Amino acid sequence: MVKIGDVAAAADVSVATVSRTLNNNSTVDPALAERVRAAAESLGYRPNAVARNLRRRRTSVWALVITDIENPFYTAVARGVEDAARSNGYSVLLCNSDEDQEREARYLQVAAGEHVAGLILAPRNASTDVSELRAAGIPVVVVDRSCGAELDTVRTKSSEGARIATEHLLAEGWRRPACITGPADAETAEARHAGSVLAVDAHGTDDLTRHVSYDSEGGRAAAADLLDSDARPDAFFVANSMLALGVLGELRRRALRVGSDVGLVMFDDAPWARLLDPAISVVSQSAYEMGGRAGELLLDRLSGSGPAEPRNEYLPATLIVRESSRR
Repeated sequence: MVKIGDVAAAADVSVATVSRTLNNNSTVDPALAERVRAAAESLGYRPNAVARNLRRRRTSVWALVITDIENPFYTAVARGVEDAARSNGYSVLLCNSDEDQEREARYLQVAAGEHVAGLILAPRNASTDVSELRAAGIPVVVVDRSCGAELDTVRTKSSEGARIATEHLLAEGWRRPACITGPADAETAEARHAGSVLAVDAHGTDDLTRHVSYDSEGGRAAAADLLDSDARPDAFFVANSMLALGVLGELRRRALRVGSDVGLVMFDDAPWARLLDPAISVVSQSAYEMGGRAGELLLDRLSGSGPAEPRNEYLPATLIVRESSRR
């Protein structure tokens, strides 16, 4: 039995392009559409009417796949998505991938199999595969990081925020700021590293960066390694609040006080950041607004009112200076 993937291979196009062509989607390039139809005819492909009808059936549920529900940033994103969905008659199914590629892939398969109305995704990295969802005609919107597919995406200006934070540390008189960030294959982690490097390069100081897992243990281990190194930093730019918890724990273990012994700025204004003594300087990003905007873009796709081309939107990152980075 000839499958849709066989047609895609014969026409040298994606499965999603075959699906859109056979469903008479006007956004497909005419030359590609002709190739698909020729391949389908040559192979004798016949769409399964029952399966097609099932794919077209939609629930009133959105799937939201995020990487770490313990991270306050994603909690706020989820609230923004939920409010947008609820005000338009949809419910949200929350899935937590824990930065695990296989777990993420299983959730995406479930979303496709359950014929969700749409999906909002914070991908693990650029290799995240959403082709099954797109082949089923399920609209996908991406938040925080991009993935390999051309999709509507809402992100923060991460590199700019990291640069401003590191420049602030240097302006305050900290001479050797280090960057502790997430895995090198995570877009946000590398963007924040790149922004920090721009600042230290401009000041002629060393790039003291550690790429670790996006969790508190990764932050603790990176801080310990840096503080034990010959190139010991006197300040830290930390790429998210979960990493910062680990850094703070290691500093406390060594009896080092932020704002006097060590400077610190972290990405994300977690609820606890302003309550510590001293309060933590942060790069604030509009997490709730990111979720809400992603919901609006998904609603556009569901109603057919969005433009043919994918939209890439960036929200600002704002430095909030508190006692942890002042000298």
